[in-house]
Amino acid sequence: MMKQENNKEITLGGGCFWGTEKYFQVIKGVVKTEVGYANGKTLNPTYEEVCSHKTGHAEVVKLVYDNSVVSLPFLLNMYYQVIDPVAVNCQGNDVGVQYRTGIYYSDAQDKEVILKSLEELQTHFNAPIAVEVLPLENYSSAEEYHQKYLDKHPGGYCHIGKGAFKKAAQAVDQSDSRNKL
Repeated sequence: MMKQENNKEITLGGGCFWGTEKYFQVIKGVVKTEVGYANGKTLNPTYEEVCSHKTGHAEVVKLVYDNSVVSLPFLLNMYYQVIDPVAVNCQGNDVGVQYRTGIYYSDAQDKEVILKSLEELQTHFNAPIAVEVLPLENYSSAEEYHQKYLDKHPGGYCHIGKGAFKKAAQAVDQSDSRNKL
């Protein structure tokens, strides 16, 4: 049984939020996902405004996870498996500032963990990592029709391969960095 005091939150931008949400919602320990818009210049933008490239928002997935089941380093590692971390403002066929990669934290203590994981990730690439790391700002939930989109439309577009969803569903965090409550 999940204890709410173990719940933590992280928000990730990884291209189109439909597939990113589907990927994370099947990981054991993720208790809630919500797609939305983050780190732009305006409050409560619409999808159309975000796609106009005038607001500067990223399409993101806010994750609530049980830290006694799954750790932030584990979730970040899973995230890195489904993004191109050196691509700027694009993932797969999705191109535009709203499709940039980003890790947006609500807890300042997470910043060090995030930066350490990106430092490790950089050792696997010659090009610089393009994932932005910032405090979560100007977040708003996306319209209802975007929530759990691939559950509602299983044949819908997704830049993440179906095999990744199966791998995510089977993934188990066995690290020592989990909260052991």
